[in-house]
Amino acid sequence: MRRLVTLAMWIGFLWLGCAAFAQTPATMLSALTQPQDYALKRFSSFDRTGANHDSREIAPGETLVLLDSAGPGMISHIWITIAAREPHHLKKIVLRMFWDDEPAPSVESPIGDFFGLGLGEYYLYQSYPLAVGADKALNSFFPMPFQRKARVTVTNEGEQRVDNFYFNLDCRIYPRPLPADTLYFHAQYRQASPAKGWTNDWKTNGDAIVDKKANLRGEDNYVWMEASGRGHFVGVTMSILQNQDFWWGEGDDMFFIDGETTPSIVGTGSEDYFLGAWDFGDHPFSYGLFGAPVKGGERAGSRSSVYRFHLDSPITFTQSLKATIEHGNANHRSDNYFSVAYWYQTEPHAAFPALPAVDLRLPRLHPVGGPGSAPR
Repeated sequence: MRRLVTLAMWIGFLWLGCAAFAQTPATMLSALTQPQDYALKRFSSFDRTGANHDSREIAPGETLVLLDSAGPGMISHIWITIAAREPHHLKKIVLRMFWDDEPAPSVESPIGDFFGLGLGEYYLYQSYPLAVGADKALNSFFPMPFQRKARVTVTNEGEQRVDNFYFNLDCRIYPRPLPADTLYFHAQYRQASPAKGWTNDWKTNGDAIVDKKANLRGEDNYVWMEASGRGHFVGVTMSILQNQDFWWGEGDDMFFIDGETTPSIVGTGSEDYFLGAWDFGDHPFSYGLFGAPVKGGERAGSRSSVYRFHLDSPITFTQSLKATIEHGNANHRSDNYFSVAYWYQTEPHAAFPALPAVDLRLPRLHPVGGPGSAPR
């Protein structure tokens, strides 16, 4: 009986770790009175000599291992800060995570995009699972369980040395295997630079040629992620560099669950999916589950960054999931999109798309035609 109670308590603690950022501060504080059945380990860049040089250098082309640990365990927090002279180093350093000796990573993204900085520049915001604090402090609170082994790396794909890369990764090590149905954390980078709008023969988003265009099956939508297996989608961060004038967010989110050809979840507009309204108003904002911490004007060259986390009700799937959003109504616009989708699922996972080359990841304007843009 005591063994059953202990196992149930331990499973409850694991669930608490996976759901903690969806709870109120009061419930998280009340949980501190319960005993914990793990040993906390920290993997960091501290100076092994005992001196004060607590960072690592990363030469061009070099891979730095941040964590390589046997399980069972769960990464509970990641903190990183970077001092690098190279412009857009946030797009040029690639973060990867591998669970249980898998050959392909479950997480692969430029490091800035993983932390919601999809335009290669720093800004401050605060959400439950991700936050960027003053100054240039990158934080993740996503729980990342593993049964046998976890390996976290960063690779410098830039042309200059990263002078100072600081990191602290907190990891719970458990005395017994995780429950057999534990889902693994995944994060996938995607981009469209530019998205391929089906026309540039329009003057405003409200033109009849585009406003009355139907798109019931999501053809040519921008894809955040595709997965096969069983799991649930927990959110997305996305950045947009406009190639064209006017509001970029006339597109609807569409989720295709378990092989659907017509989406069973369909939204009413991009700002609506990201839980804002009316083109996000006139100022940036960030909250626990949603935000637009960068809010550009409605013109070519403007930059915006947004996020939405489904921690209240993750979008579940038992066979497959395709998460998408239109780029303009029925995909008429040709702006640049950079995104990272976050989800949990069983292993093995489907193959990720190849990570674009460094020069293709950099945010730059493209001549696509249409309002405010040079002809194609």
